[in-house]
Formats: sequence, structure tokens, C-alpha cells
Amino acid sequence: MLTYDQALAIVLEHTPKLDVIERPLDALLGSVLAVPIRAPHDLPLFDNSAVDGYGLHAQDVAQTATQPELTLQMAGTVQAGDRGLLTISSGSTVKILTGAPVPAGVEAVVMQEMTQVEDQRVTVQKAVQSGDNIRRRGEEFKQGDPVLPSNIEVTPPVIGLLASLGFTEAVVYRKPKVAIIVTGNELVSPGQPLKPGQIYESNSYGLKAALTALGCEVLSVHQVGDSLSETKITLEQAFSEADIVLTSGGVSVGEFDWVKQAAESLGVQSHFWKVAIKPGKPSYFGSRENKLLFGLPGNPVAVLLTFHLFVLPALRKMQGLPSVSIQSRMRKARLLKAISKKTERLDFVRGQLGQDEAGFTVTPTQGQSSHMLGGLAQADCLIPFALEDSHWEAGKWVDVLPLNWSVFS
Repeated sequence: MLTYDQALAIVLEHTPKLDVIERPLDALLGSVLAVPIRAPHDLPLFDNSAVDGYGLHAQDVAQTATQPELTLQMAGTVQAGDRGLLTISSGSTVKILTGAPVPAGVEAVVMQEMTQVEDQRVTVQKAVQSGDNIRRRGEEFKQGDPVLPSNIEVTPPVIGLLASLGFTEAVVYRKPKVAIIVTGNELVSPGQPLKPGQIYESNSYGLKAALTALGCEVLSVHQVGDSLSETKITLEQAFSEADIVLTSGGVSVGEFDWVKQAAESLGVQSHFWKVAIKPGKPSYFGSRENKLLFGLPGNPVAVLLTFHLFVLPALRKMQGLPSVSIQSRMRKARLLKAISKKTERLDFVRGQLGQDEAGFTVTPTQGQSSHMLGGLAQADCLIPFALEDSHWEAGKWVDVLPLNWSVFS
């Protein structure tokens, strides 16, 4: 049986990058840049003041070092948006507001809090250095400088930076389109009356929420019974429209688990079935051309954790984000409660992080079975319980993997 690392490597090997598109600024959030950004002009575009204050000529800047108080004659005011055509000479000053262009002759700006003004005369009350409080043209970026690399996620600061450079759009990877199929005769939509032997269907809601939080487009949600023909028809429809198809249930060894058989009959190349993890052992992964199929287990906790462990890395790669290993995201925490399991499987124990004087702590949540969503709902991390171990005592320092459902972590 494959280890988790082996299975994930197979997923990433068969995951293609999506095509690229141009999107406007207000639709970029959460996308990934497909091409690097270079500065179309200097930033700042012109020398401007970093504060509200008074502009000083170079000779007067030097004089403030030896003269405790220097009084200058007001020559005018420059506001943000002005052209800054005023000029000053030694002995005069100009009031200049934050963001306003620095007039010719101004060598430094003294903050207004360090001056005294009376009858159009300004007394400077501190020594000033050349260049004080002036943002120089091009000090952040010169025209043609690299600004942002490709393959980074577009965040609010990225959008703000693009706007500050005058961009109205950017080239990004297209967001994946996903179809969800839930299987099982026993499933009933929430709000409907339950008959004996039936349960409420929750997996599509959890998966759709996880995808929506990542900005992915959920094209359709299908529910099928335990029927080979119905599963084949629905899978074919899903493949016709989506980049990724997610199924829940129907991938174990039961008599009515049809997903793997239906997929292979439709030309899906099977890459693995069963991984040495808990929850999520019967996970299935296949591809057809450039489209991916993740056969996730039926138990609700297993569905969401295998989504996090396998689907999320594929979504990252599809959109050009670099691969991030679990190991690189781990942090150390002290286990507050002993845990036990069988060997030969990697258990992802749900936990809650805390902190004390010694550092981070972690407590397993109550309800660790794969059908118990309550434990996962309260968890903010996973404790990867090593494959070869069977018991960890309280007090042991362990690796923990933070859980965040709204970022490509």
C-alpha cells in the first residue's frame, strides 16, 4: 500500500497547469499571477513629501545644524495634486502637504510639529538633514524593474500595488472548475424527512464550502444511488464540464462501490487506490487526458481531510503555485493527552492548538472516528501520528500541521 508521500507525489505528477486568462483588478483576488510584472514607470513618479511640513533650501538645511532656531519667509503652499511649480531660494520656505510634489530647490522637509508659524514666518526648531521626509522618484521601483514574480497568489496588497502602477488587469491562471458527485442510496438532503436507514447527506456541502473558500468554481453537484450505470452516466457528464471531479463514497471494497469500475470503463487511468493513512485509506485517484478524478471516501471526516491532503495540493499546482510540503508547514507542540493507534498507517489526528510558558501545546479533539465531524469542526490543526508508532505519551513534543480552510496552505 502506498504511503501518503508516495500517493501525493503521484497526484502532483499527473496534475497539469491550467491555461491562462486576463482578468480585471476587481476579479483578481485569490488568482495566481501567470507572468511576472515589471514597472511601467518609476514609483514614485516624482519627488514628493512624506509628511505635512515645510520645504527647506539646501543652504538652510545646512544652517539648521549650527543655528538653534532658523526663521524663514513663507513663499506659498503646495498640495497633493498640484504641479509643484513653485521654487524657493535660501531664506524662504514653502508649506508642503503629504504626497505633494517637492518644488525645485527643496532639499528637505521639516515636519510641521517641529516648527512655529507666525505672520507668514516659519521658525524651524530642530536640525534637519538633507533628504529628510522626501520620497524620491523611483526609490521603490525604476521603470522596467521587476515588481512581482509569476506564480504568486494575488492578495489585497498585490492588487493595490498593481493599481498604483496603473494596471487595470493581469494575466493569471484560470481557476479550476470542479464537479462533485456524492454516492449512496442512504443519503437524503438536509431538511427532508428521514426514513429508517437513511442519513443526511453532508459531504457535498463540506466539499463545496471548501472549494468556495478557495475561490474555485463549483459547476455542479450530483447525487447518485449505488448503481454502476447511474455512476457512469454522471461521471461522463462531470468530465465533460470540469477540470476536477470529486466523488465521495463508492470507492471501498463493498459490493455496491462502483466509482473505480465506472471510471475505468470511461477511459480513466487509475493511478492509485488505497493509501496507508487514517482516515482516508480507500482514497482513489485517476486521470483522463488533462482531467483529474479524486475518489474520496464516504465518511465525512475522511472526505474533508483527503480533500485537504490530496485535492488542495493539486489545486495549487493547477494554478501555478509551487508545491509546499507538509514538513515545511509543521510546527512543534507539546501533546497534552496520550494517543494510541495501530502501526503501519499514518493517522491524521485532529487537534486544537494552545500555548503556555513552554511554547505551543496541542490537545486531540473529542471524536476521532472518521464519521465524527464534531472533532474536525473544532480542530485547527492535524497531528500526523507517525506510521511506525503506536503510542505517544502526554508531554511528547510532536509535529502539528495547522488547518486553514480558506487559503492555499
